[in-house]
Amino acid sequence: KTTNPSPTITSRSYIAKYRMAAFVVSTSIPWNQRPSRFCCPTKAVVRSTAIAALGRRASRCTKMAVSSSSATTIGTRFDLWAQEVNAASPNLGTVLVAIEQACKELGDLISRAPIDSLLGTSQSNSKNESGDTQKKLDVVSNELLHKYLQQCGYVAISASEEDDDPVVFNTHPSSLQQMYVVVFDPLDGSRNIDASIPTGTIFGIYKYDAKKSVQENVLQKGRDQVASGYALYSSATELVVGISPSLRSSPSAGECKIFTLDRSKNSFVLTRPQVTVPPRGQVYSLNDARYFDWPDGLKKYIDTVRQGHGETGKQYSSRYICSLVADFHRTLLYGGWCANPRSHLRLVYEGNPLSLLSELAHGKGVDGKRNILDIEPEKLHQKLPLFLGSTDDIAELMKYDTIQQLSSKQYNV
Repeated sequence: KTTNPSPTITSRSYIAKYRMAAFVVSTSIPWNQRPSRFCCPTKAVVRSTAIAALGRRASRCTKMAVSSSSATTIGTRFDLWAQEVNAASPNLGTVLVAIEQACKELGDLISRAPIDSLLGTSQSNSKNESGDTQKKLDVVSNELLHKYLQQCGYVAISASEEDDDPVVFNTHPSSLQQMYVVVFDPLDGSRNIDASIPTGTIFGIYKYDAKKSVQENVLQKGRDQVASGYALYSSATELVVGISPSLRSSPSAGECKIFTLDRSKNSFVLTRPQVTVPPRGQVYSLNDARYFDWPDGLKKYIDTVRQGHGETGKQYSSRYICSLVADFHRTLLYGGWCANPRSHLRLVYEGNPLSLLSELAHGKGVDGKRNILDIEPEKLHQKLPLFLGSTDDIAELMKYDTIQQLSSKQYNV
């Protein structure tokens, strides 16, 4: 509220103060609830012409506040940022919003899982293509992602870690609309879900090519992704998204951003406009219990950095959650590296999306020999070793040559 310091509405100082008040009010109200003009907040009788002039001024200020919201402004809502993405690559922002909506709903389901009896294995005790027993939330999250992607209208094909084959929605659109292919792991780390340990959703997005088969569209190289990201369901629900540098007309091209769910507004808002992995960290993340099964090169590296005899001279520590999204998220912010040295993680659903994010944040993703993004997928559920993190740490690690655990030993825990 403001009070009129002068009985004359046309006072220059008052008009200036009113314009500022109108602007502040306009930008504090959600965009879809803002009036087109604002009433004078005084008890004075105001001439209609003065109200109209001030109302138009306030309306212009409101439009400026909305249109100037850029991808680098902390607090920008995800859907507004997605509009900028749409301008660079038609319908891509719409697909990202569909994923955002699915992740919001899934985050709520996870937070209520103990209350709504969503813990434990699925009723059918089913297994996915990789032979993992499915949790109830594996099935629910998979169906949820497919539903939102289909409703979006711009996804031709979706492929999930939980399904044997891709799901085809619309490979022959009636118009020349740009369509997309989305690959995803609906609930990474679900083995830990009953203990309320952080879990996540990982996704990668490619352009759909109607001239290619379903299999060819799904088995594109990671470097062909136009966007990738993941949701982290933890003490905060966060959505990390990266836009490929190939979309040069997008203000967000070549950047990795973090949005955090504001539950009071039920909206993801931008909290980290540009994430950059430190070139070095002091933490590695992998299962030390498998030490005696590792190849000699990996053992030697770990022994060296744990004693502080590596290139940095610092003594490294181990941090391991056994949830890939959680381990990668910490690595993304603090540096170091996270990995599974055996052929256990999926190239299409996990390796490619996270490696793109790593590169966009100036980090790196490798299988121990090659850059992940340059690998040509041979099959949908192809597995491989995965090392993600700081460029200098990964470079030092790869100097030890034998860091891939190539044995076929299985662990039942």
